[in-house]
Amino acid sequence: MAERVALITGGVRGIGRAIAVSLSKRGWSVAAAYRTSAEDALSLEMEVKERGGRALTVRADVSRPDGADRLVRHVESEWGRIDALVNCAGPYRRVPILEESVEGWLAVFDNNLHPVFYLSRLAAVGMKDRGWGRIVNFGMANAGQLAGQPYVTAYYAAKVAVLVLTKSLAKALAPHGITVNAVSPGVIDSGSIPLSEFADLARNIPAGYAGMPQDAAEVVCFLLSDEARYVTGANIPVSGGWGV
Repeated sequence: MAERVALITGGVRGIGRAIAVSLSKRGWSVAAAYRTSAEDALSLEMEVKERGGRALTVRADVSRPDGADRLVRHVESEWGRIDALVNCAGPYRRVPILEESVEGWLAVFDNNLHPVFYLSRLAAVGMKDRGWGRIVNFGMANAGQLAGQPYVTAYYAAKVAVLVLTKSLAKALAPHGITVNAVSPGVIDSGSIPLSEFADLARNIPAGYAGMPQDAAEVVCFLLSDEARYVTGANIPVSGGWGV
């Protein structure tokens, strides 16, 4: 396989970082976008480069269309291409729906849904020219059930919309050799969920234990591979049975 380039948003911590490291071990060059975690970005670059891989970290605010545009242009100017886009950024938010603010509501969609649209349409241009590409978006394990979620309403609704967007992009881009899929984690020990809430959720996992970032990373690596060329429009829960 010729060297390929992956752009991962939220790529310096948690699941995004696990994806970056796993891809680098498979010969990919990895560009990881972050907003505030400068120390984690530096340590990721060092970790990948110490193993002989190629890494680039970029501070970017992908919640804004211009920020997403600058990020894609920067990676393409540095490395000439983006073969895979992994939309992993998206902060978790738990607020009772009747206590949610307008600002908080809008911020959830600006950070979890809109960047998937902004970045996918930009990265797809080069993928279409080359006739090959991979896009992976992140949902939530039970988002496909359309269940009432009074404590995480905005976050849940944004993830439902991500799944719809994933299927729409999959149909639009399939004729161009580009696959678009979703990975939907359940309870993952990535540090993004408050400890008290994490303990409550973990007790309800049929598998009996919480997942690790690497569990999601391995699924992403498969979806980015040539072996997954005929998989598109799929949503794969990584949850140990939680939310199924």
